[in-house]
Amino acid sequence: MVRIKGVDIPNEKRVEIALTYIFGIGRSLSKEILKKVNVDLNKKAKDLNEDEIVAIRDEMSKHLTEGDLRREVSINVKTKMEIGSYQGVRHRKGLPVRGQRTNRNARTRKGRGKVVANKKKV
Repeated sequence: MVRIKGVDIPNEKRVEIALTYIFGIGRSLSKEILKKVNVDLNKKAKDLNEDEIVAIRDEMSKHLTEGDLRREVSINVKTKMEIGSYQGVRHRKGLPVRGQRTNRNARTRKGRGKVVANKKKV
């Protein structure tokens, strides 16, 4: 099993798809990286040789991925919360940040509703 950026890449998948298991790399970035290092997109991950793996690692080191990207995102969220921006306030309250409705949905973000004593359902 190939290991890139601390993530095990599945052997049976095409390289283009297998690289998307790394946080911060989607299909388009995966294709771009593989074109730069001249690796066939349809090749299986188990068929990669050492030179190709090293070339892919070198190309990926130019992009923020995995832990570095997660850290960057969490720092950005904390900064927004500290400066008191609208998005920061929404993060702090645990509500949707990007303008979604909250009247009838957003259960994932808001969590389970709290039970209020003697409140009648309407």
